[in-house]
Amino acid sequence: MKGGGFLKTLRRTLLTPHPHKPTSPIHLQMDPLERYCYNPILRWNPEVEEYFVKAYGADHFHRISTALTRPSCYSCIRVNTLKSTSGDVIEKLLAILQERRQQNGSTDGTNVCHISDDLAKATLGSRENVLSNKFVQDFFIEKCQIPSLDYVVFVKGSGPHTIDYGHRADKPPKEVVVSRKCAEAVLRGAQVYVPGVLACSAHVEKEEVVAVSVGVEQPSTTSGWGVGFTRGTILQGSQTDPYYFERKGLYIGQGTTTMSRAGIFRASEGVAVDMVHRIYKLPSFRNVLEGEIFVQNLPSIITAHALDPQEGERILDMCAAPGGKTTAIAILMKDKGDVIAVDRSHNKVFEIQKLAAELGLKCISTYKLDALKSVQRMSASDRKDSPQCGKKIESIGISDSLAAGIEKIPCTAIGGTQATLEQLGNESHVSKAELRKNNRKLRNGPGRNNCLGGRVEKSKGFLPNSFDRVLLDAPCSALGLRPRLFAGEETMESLRTHAKYQRRMFDEAVQLVRPGGVIVYSTCTINPGENEALVRYALDTYKFLSLASQFPRVGGPGLVGCHQFSDEYKEEWLRHGEEDLVQRFDPSSPLDTIGFFIAKFSVGSKDV
Repeated sequence: MKGGGFLKTLRRTLLTPHPHKPTSPIHLQMDPLERYCYNPILRWNPEVEEYFVKAYGADHFHRISTALTRPSCYSCIRVNTLKSTSGDVIEKLLAILQERRQQNGSTDGTNVCHISDDLAKATLGSRENVLSNKFVQDFFIEKCQIPSLDYVVFVKGSGPHTIDYGHRADKPPKEVVVSRKCAEAVLRGAQVYVPGVLACSAHVEKEEVVAVSVGVEQPSTTSGWGVGFTRGTILQGSQTDPYYFERKGLYIGQGTTTMSRAGIFRASEGVAVDMVHRIYKLPSFRNVLEGEIFVQNLPSIITAHALDPQEGERILDMCAAPGGKTTAIAILMKDKGDVIAVDRSHNKVFEIQKLAAELGLKCISTYKLDALKSVQRMSASDRKDSPQCGKKIESIGISDSLAAGIEKIPCTAIGGTQATLEQLGNESHVSKAELRKNNRKLRNGPGRNNCLGGRVEKSKGFLPNSFDRVLLDAPCSALGLRPRLFAGEETMESLRTHAKYQRRMFDEAVQLVRPGGVIVYSTCTINPGENEALVRYALDTYKFLSLASQFPRVGGPGLVGCHQFSDEYKEEWLRHGEEDLVQRFDPSSPLDTIGFFIAKFSVGSKDV
């Protein structure tokens, strides 16, 4: 394949100015229309980029990189068929969007997100039917027409929009710079919250109009990546600003501040900027129709269908958090059977419990368990005397945990680092006041790093051959999630490390599923080393496994071939004839999904 796309990307990367290098005369003549727009370039570790270029071809990988920087043009909503119907949900969503339109009193422009032929056929039956579907403001709402997915509703947004930031040569717009993580959430429909603000123009008051840009990590002069300025930096709107040139093409919208500059950097929470005009307009479904709907990516929904769960079966979801696939499986089983959901994090297990309760599902049992220790490792006497899953352990305060010496529940340590309760108690310099402070954090959750409380059962693992079906949605590099504005943190070493852990988890899954059962393996990455290479490992290692066909089949074929690394390690992928038995979702394809991979294995007699 021609390498023009890759060379252009490389050229742009090399020409991007370094924060500590002098500005070239070209930059002094930057066109405002070129600066105040959204046209990001995804940066990769050079070795990782070379690996992906060899796997996909330069042009294809360039398209994938570009697609990853944009959100999907639609939100995918899974209807809880045990409580509602697609028709009822569509009518309720129409009413909610209409009410929001009346409250806002304006739109983000006239552009409507392009609907591809493939997506139109999958969701509407034909492009001509678009006009007969529900339309409010910038949103189309329609029921999915993919076989067996009629309980899925698509809400299509709009974009990219052209925004006038009010730039003048003598007066640049006031600006707020947000973190990359914050920007990725805003592109999906969120507001700008206080913790996400990195820098702000001087003299910004409440209810002022500001341009919102992104501070994406850049290579530093020492090592690694960083944004190059500290939180609270004052922006002057001139070329002396930190990363002034690097923010070119990274403006994600315009909004109104809800507090002054001083207030933004004094507050610890709350909305800092109410986004009025967005590059991509996608509705937020936070706290909308709770219990009736769940927002989930289309490939994730298809993963639950590929597992093909049946009523009355015993099914294991090995890495279940946050519970989307777990609850999808339970609903497909009509809440009849036994769905076991495990995760190594206490907080994440509790989140699965809350989601199951919200959706009204009774067949889900949750346990705190490391997927690498899923198979029960006990002596015969221990197995006879002990139940398969450990006794319930209630979340307890720090003082109690130190006395009991049990249940290492993660919490926020002094100074913001992660530690266990035991570690906090073992540090001689930790005062009683600090212990009481952390004890309050445990009671006051939720918080990203704080315990939520509640009841979580620990498991010692499960007996071999004790499940009809096993889903391993493995922890991965997540290089298929979008929108993504930075990918430089992943190296070839880290990608290969992900693959090693995934193989170990798969080894556990193979032991747990009974002969005649099914294993479904999935990831949300574009990395063939975590996808096709795992399939090759599974088929070569376990002769009783075979690839099984999947329904519905929506994704494309897998990658055939191999990759030879410089250290002589050869990574083998699929062989001819196997590519159509897996589903690979390409973010640059007309389906406009995240990058995703699904493989389904039938389990034969293990005595062979």
